[in-house]
Amino acid sequence: PQQHKDIIIMADSSGDWCTIESDPGVFTSLIESFGVKNVELTELWSLDDESLQTLTAPIEGVDNAAVHGLIFLFKWQRQSSSATASLEGRGTPLTGDAVPEGLFFAQQTVQNACATQAILSVLFNARDAIVAQEGGESKDEGDDNGRRLVLGQTLSNFKDFTCHFPPDLRGEAIGSSDEIRTAHNSFGRSEDAFLSDPTKPKRMATDDDDVFHFIAYVPHENGCVYELDGLQQGPIRVGEFKKDEADKDQWIKVARDAIQARLSNYSPTEIKFNLMAIVQDRRTYLNERLNALAAIGIEENDPAMVHIQSELHAEEEKRAQWALENARRHHNYLPFCVELLRSLAGSGKMDGLMTKAKTTAAEKRKRQQKS
Repeated sequence: PQQHKDIIIMADSSGDWCTIESDPGVFTSLIESFGVKNVELTELWSLDDESLQTLTAPIEGVDNAAVHGLIFLFKWQRQSSSATASLEGRGTPLTGDAVPEGLFFAQQTVQNACATQAILSVLFNARDAIVAQEGGESKDEGDDNGRRLVLGQTLSNFKDFTCHFPPDLRGEAIGSSDEIRTAHNSFGRSEDAFLSDPTKPKRMATDDDDVFHFIAYVPHENGCVYELDGLQQGPIRVGEFKKDEADKDQWIKVARDAIQARLSNYSPTEIKFNLMAIVQDRRTYLNERLNALAAIGIEENDPAMVHIQSELHAEEEKRAQWALENARRHHNYLPFCVELLRSLAGSGKMDGLMTKAKTTAAEKRKRQQKS
């Protein structure tokens, strides 16, 4: 498990993996920093059939966009251990020869790595992924107009190196990978390291703290959907699906049912969940659609062409906004804050502001006690 934004983590066993925010811009940039191509993350705000269908049929004329897996963030509960997995309707973790051939699963052995580990679980299990050869770059030829994920050299080498490892050693390999850890930590906040005292142990989370955890759901070529949770002993089979070309989102519905089963174990007032899908980069099928319209003689000023071009422009603006937000996450604002406090103190305004802040805090506590 890891903290979610300002929430306390359970513990820190490694000391060198930071917490990162559950955000599609963060996760997409993290994936791309590994050299992965043709993918992005998108948030799901509803689990109804129509919302799920928009993943594979996002625009008119595109009905087979790739969906590689789902990433689910939830509040971790102590009863969510493998010992009670079957009681929650999630089945029994598979181990040894029971694990399907070709299914990549790694146990989480370092703290705060669950977000990156869930992402890697999807990437390493992506169907028809283009894997780079040793000593050579990935070739984009034959990527089916972006539907095939390009894994990149870094992750291709890692997958090849760990392909025969047991789940615990795979987890150790992830935690020991300088490339993966450095990419992960680059999305942490620089002030977190400044504010932490390395001479003092981090506070253990209590039952009053909110602790969050990431897991993944992926389809497998054997027609089953698996839940990949690094805190379990192995993958958990959550259901079967028919590999029907006419209904490509069948496996997503199976995963949806498993997620809803998890949600049923929480209070109806609990809202601290987040669900994202690792999907095909929208720009790839927008460009494909644009080229298809041009090939049949559609003029650039045709409404259909204008609509696709506006969608592409919106995607580029979204990427630019992600880059801006990530730059702000990386920036260290502490020097500015220190200088601001120094200026306030020098101008004689600090005492008045501190008194006002204390008064406001006291009034807030009183209101909370009354409610």
